[in-house]
Amino acid sequence: MELLTITRQLMRRGKVFDFLIPEPVQDSALDTTHGPILYLEDISVSFDGFRALNKLNLYIDEGELRCIIGPNGAGKTTMMDLITGKTKPDTGSVFFGQNIDLLKLDEPAIAQAGICRKFQKPTVFEQLPVFNNLELAMRTDKRVWSTLFAKLSGEQNDFIDETLETIGLKELSHQEAGSLSHGQKQWLEIGMLLMQQPKVLLVDEPVAGMTHQETERTAELLLALEGKHSVVVVEHDMEFVRSIARKVTVLHEGSVLAEGSMNEVQNNARVIEVYLGS
Repeated sequence: MELLTITRQLMRRGKVFDFLIPEPVQDSALDTTHGPILYLEDISVSFDGFRALNKLNLYIDEGELRCIIGPNGAGKTTMMDLITGKTKPDTGSVFFGQNIDLLKLDEPAIAQAGICRKFQKPTVFEQLPVFNNLELAMRTDKRVWSTLFAKLSGEQNDFIDETLETIGLKELSHQEAGSLSHGQKQWLEIGMLLMQQPKVLLVDEPVAGMTHQETERTAELLLALEGKHSVVVVEHDMEFVRSIARKVTVLHEGSVLAEGSMNEVQNNARVIEVYLGS
């Protein structure tokens, strides 16, 4: 069935409008000449007297793969909510590069600027083939009429094919997304975010519920994105973190407890005490 027909059916069922957002705004000139692409400085966030983030300072370099670990309640989710505009801080500043103040932007504007977030549970269009999921996610004019009648260019087709190769679903491009395994759905959603051409990709517990083979493939996928995108991975699975870690940040009680290589973090006495255990 053609995408046009499928899209019309989904629209009649009320299943597409959340995804068909307005046309993306023009990218601002992102200044990363000093290295970091994300700056979180002196960030504090409180909820009903509980301080979720406490004078947090965090810097993510352009093109790096960073792992964020920490016990429950350390502030990891609040940190991602802050970067994506879901939460505003009590104090502090959040910059995208040196010149884009994220605190002045709402959630859609932040996504359009180039920061995408993948939640733990995959969200895909299960009625659509894998290929069409990527097509719908492409960074184009998403207004309804444009979406219904647009035709893919050769360059756009090539980009989808390239993304299918990256996420390892090339052979399943015509299979309905709903029939994929849990791990394959996770890869498809990462592919859908890649279609937005993000500069920063926030990934929340990507291997939860995966088989050992799927976990290994996910590690390969995230490592392949390093250098092309800045990837921030929040994860509890320490074996998985060890397999991909370049630099690890440990959060505790809303602040950075330790930062460095996995070996440095593992041998940090305070980290052992509050998180990793002896």
